[in-house]
Amino acid sequence: MKRREFIKALAGSAAAAPLISWPLAARAQQGERVRRVGVLMRSPADAPEAQARLAAFLQGLQEAGWAVGRNLRIDSRWSAGDYARLRRDAAELVALGPDVVLAGVGGTTLALQETSRTVPIVFAQGVDPVGSSQVESLARPGGNTTGFTQLDYSLAGKWLELLKEIAPNVTRVAVLRDSGGGAAGIGQWAVIAAAASSLGVELKPIGLREAGEIERAVAAFARGPNGGLIVVVSAASLTHRDLIITLAARHQLPAVYFNRFFVTGGGLISYGANVIDQYRRAAGYVDRILKGAKPADLPVQNPTKYEMAINLKTAKALGLDVPPTVLVRADEVIE
Repeated sequence: MKRREFIKALAGSAAAAPLISWPLAARAQQGERVRRVGVLMRSPADAPEAQARLAAFLQGLQEAGWAVGRNLRIDSRWSAGDYARLRRDAAELVALGPDVVLAGVGGTTLALQETSRTVPIVFAQGVDPVGSSQVESLARPGGNTTGFTQLDYSLAGKWLELLKEIAPNVTRVAVLRDSGGGAAGIGQWAVIAAAASSLGVELKPIGLREAGEIERAVAAFARGPNGGLIVVVSAASLTHRDLIITLAARHQLPAVYFNRFFVTGGGLISYGANVIDQYRRAAGYVDRILKGAKPADLPVQNPTKYEMAINLKTAKALGLDVPPTVLVRADEVIE
């Protein structure tokens, strides 16, 4: 079976798992303890990218010897971007008494920490966990939380370099960011600003709070010449993903994104951590915790795999010729 087919099959079983009720103890092998793992996701349950991430997590657990219905039970909650619901879901999961909880992106870790400081938490898409006080340090997290980050701040400078490489005429760049994004937003902006000074690029911050406000700000920016966009890592950029892609196309603005699903949705180009790999690696930490390790002793790890995606149809619509130097580095090309 091909890798994508395998992940799709796992995703389907993952989506169905919360709806299935079975006598787990009866299914377990004699003397084998059934462990309970919670999964808290910000995405809608039917989002393909979220199901692919969960499938990678389940695959990692399976490779470590865990099997749902035999020695493992998975309880998942999907908040669909609603933070109030996310907090309720976190409380529900903790009340079930899990041995460990996997946290997705967009406030999931914070919601779990607000609910419990004792239940082990493994995040798969952390963004500046030290700056946001989720852990004490990367090497020694302390407390009940550890995991894997999806952002090395140096990546933010590479987004601007990539934008200039694919659209050399760009001299003005709007940086779409969550104005209330805390340390992560400040850190990404600082790195982009440092790169902009050496590349001769003028920056314009645009906050991602309300759809109408975003539309007006992007339209005003687009009235000037030689403009481009960078969309940085934030929960708000996920919430307004479709709107951002639409506005970039409407105003003919080349844009760089942090995740490939912006590109599969019609965006121009992305460069960022391979998030599927993050969830597979997170399964390894969950396995270690189930076998007795403590989150405080497991160092937070940065991404080890990155991926670039390009949408050639979008490039053509923008009148851009993608340089061969960019194409040869791409992991995914959409035509």
